[in-house]
Amino acid sequence: MNTRMRRAAVAVAAGAMAVSLAACGSAKEAGGEKKPSGSAAAGDAIKVGLLLPENQTARYEKFDKPLIEKKISDLTGGKAQVVYANAKQDATTQNSQVDTMITNKVNVLIIDAVDAKAIAGSVKKAKDAGIPVVAYDRLAEGPIDGYTSFDNEEVGKVQGKALLEALGDKAKDGQIVMMNGSVTDPNAALFKKGAHSVLDGKVTIGKEYDTKEWKPENANTNMAGALSALGKDKVIGVYSANDGMAGGIITALKAAGLNPLPPVTGQDAELAGVQRIVAGEQFMSVYKPYAPEAAAAAEMAVALAQGKKADDIINNKVDSPTTKGVPSVLIPVVSLTKSNIKDTVVKDGVYTVDEICTDKYAAACATLGLK
Repeated sequence: MNTRMRRAAVAVAAGAMAVSLAACGSAKEAGGEKKPSGSAAAGDAIKVGLLLPENQTARYEKFDKPLIEKKISDLTGGKAQVVYANAKQDATTQNSQVDTMITNKVNVLIIDAVDAKAIAGSVKKAKDAGIPVVAYDRLAEGPIDGYTSFDNEEVGKVQGKALLEALGDKAKDGQIVMMNGSVTDPNAALFKKGAHSVLDGKVTIGKEYDTKEWKPENANTNMAGALSALGKDKVIGVYSANDGMAGGIITALKAAGLNPLPPVTGQDAELAGVQRIVAGEQFMSVYKPYAPEAAAAAEMAVALAQGKKADDIINNKVDSPTTKGVPSVLIPVVSLTKSNIKDTVVKDGVYTVDEICTDKYAAACATLGLK
């Protein structure tokens, strides 16, 4: 594990405490309930299947995977085995990966679904095999046992409020473009809903897109089309649902010759996104502390694998289209701008100042007091 991952893993405990997550060792035994057939006794070695959706977004391989693995190891004294697979944005591949996990007789599954609806049948297969399922970050359909994520509608509200702040009294002087995420991701719909609740009536939305597979190149193509259709001088701001797409959008804005660039939102606090914020190219991102989210998923998974409930860490219940009242842990988010880089991603050990402030960004970092 590299230095940054060790720092981020240390942040698991602090982040978990911030949302009152208790160790799964204190999770309550399910009173009188029969343990799932895949469950292991406390102290026994367990096998956890971890399925992540894609590697286009930097967070999954750099943060989620190592943080979850580290927390599971800590909770089980190193006795657990984590079996990992990444679907690389292919729902069919992910369904096959679930089948493989069932064949391998994992005790529990943590699934971040490529397609929340398409995974439902595989979730049911796992449950039929006695394997409990934790939905991670995206609310998978089917009979899931637990869910951990962020307040995704609030994410959209935070982005919308930041965009309005950046536009100020010029919010009605032109049009904005909305670049939403993939329709296969239920979170994207929640981000969009939250953003619209803040922006509708206060700005004019000239063009709006649902971006296939969250890909930056697709956002770039969409943005170029919007500039052509609306006229580059008419675009005063861009709602981008995440940082990867913000990068593609900003490339299109630069190619069209916009200077200064209109404010662009983002999400995930990716290193490139943070650097664009430092440079003044991207207005904001949404910092989502992955450590407590990963900790919650790990604690749920270990408890369920041992035939227990994770009641002590639950702070919410949510409904999916197929399952009502899913026990959940929702983590608060933070609006990340130039003003609080030091107090968020640097303070939490996600990035060092040196990682952010490479030679290209040294002067801008100095202006912000980061160097």
